[in-house]
Amino acid sequence: MSNNTSSANRSRREYERLRRALGQGGYLSQGSVQDRTARRGGGAGYQWTRKVAQKTMTVALTAEQFAEMKKAIANYRQLRRQLRKMEQLSRRIIFHGAPHPSRRKRLPPQVLGTN
Repeated sequence: MSNNTSSANRSRREYERLRRALGQGGYLSQGSVQDRTARRGGGAGYQWTRKVAQKTMTVALTAEQFAEMKKAIANYRQLRRQLRKMEQLSRRIIFHGAPHPSRRKRLPPQVLGTN
């Protein structure tokens, strides 16, 4: 039982650490950016691309906008990773902390989403 308790405590501490880190990021944006300035024959320069209602939207950017969007997209991806980890930890805490209904077999972590 103490192993379960220490695992639950570790999960709670990790969840709290991630929760506090959520407010530390900067600007956020979905999508991706491309630097097309090195292409032969000129071209689009800097671009930001994202999906809106199953359609790809592309916007031309200045060099300054490109740099800021690149940071915003990196922040967004980091935030998504943190949220996925927080989801996993939340399920682990909930399923290990509350009693389960009786079953013949134990549910694997893949079913519970705690792996």
